[in-house]
Amino acid sequence: MDTRPMTASGAMPGTGKRNVLGVLVDATTYASATDAVLTAARQRRPFAVTALAVHGVMTGVLDREHGARLNSFDLATPDGQPVRWALNLLHGTALKDPVCGPDLTLHVLRAAADEGLPVYLYGSTEPTLDSLVLNLGNSLPALKIAGREASRFRAAHTGEDEEIAARITESGARLVLVGLGCPRQETFVHAMRPLLPMPLLAVGAAFDFHAGNLRRPPLWMRRRGLEWLWRLCLEPRRLWRRYVVLNPHYLLLLAAQWARLRPAVPPAPATDTQVAFPV
Repeated sequence: MDTRPMTASGAMPGTGKRNVLGVLVDATTYASATDAVLTAARQRRPFAVTALAVHGVMTGVLDREHGARLNSFDLATPDGQPVRWALNLLHGTALKDPVCGPDLTLHVLRAAADEGLPVYLYGSTEPTLDSLVLNLGNSLPALKIAGREASRFRAAHTGEDEEIAARITESGARLVLVGLGCPRQETFVHAMRPLLPMPLLAVGAAFDFHAGNLRRPPLWMRRRGLEWLWRLCLEPRRLWRRYVVLNPHYLLLLAAQWARLRPAVPPAPATDTQVAFPV
């Protein structure tokens, strides 16, 4: 656990982390984030990464225990304009772009392909993994897929964490992409991080996007922070609560933090061993 004191804003000095509603988000870029992941992969050391959109931040706000897990991640990037805007508004980071999960995934995979670092894919369904591997093979022929596992859509059995870690390690993988959906994937990464000497990236809907299951919105919508509206139109039954309820709640809490009307104290990074987690 990092015992360095936090600044008044809730950021750990020198790490680039900033307090957004009590969740520590990194003020970073695609280049910096990719370099951090690849450096950990080269050095064969654990490195937990997630890309936090509004939904991801709010899961940590509404569940302090999960917030502590998020605050233990080595890197949490601002996924989407609303989180980038929060970093700029609250902390003057002057970030020009967000660092979104699907795009960060491609940056990391291109770099891994260039350096010959094998990748393990964990999560989603077998049909999605079939399409994902096919598409990645076409777009990044030098990329080495060390292995793949679809989600079981259940909680892990006793000792299953060590079995999963053994399979990933024996595959020769040097980094792992986890596509289980928020917040399941962050819980999985937190549980597996102590067992794997490599980066684990919680990449959200990146598997579905790059498998061709979901279409990303036009660039003009992404630049204006309207990706949520696109996703809501595509999957209204599944996502209505996420966007209709959580988005206004996020904006209200953000205004309160900006006006210093509500203290947003980050929970200390979790150091516990995860007993129950999704696989």
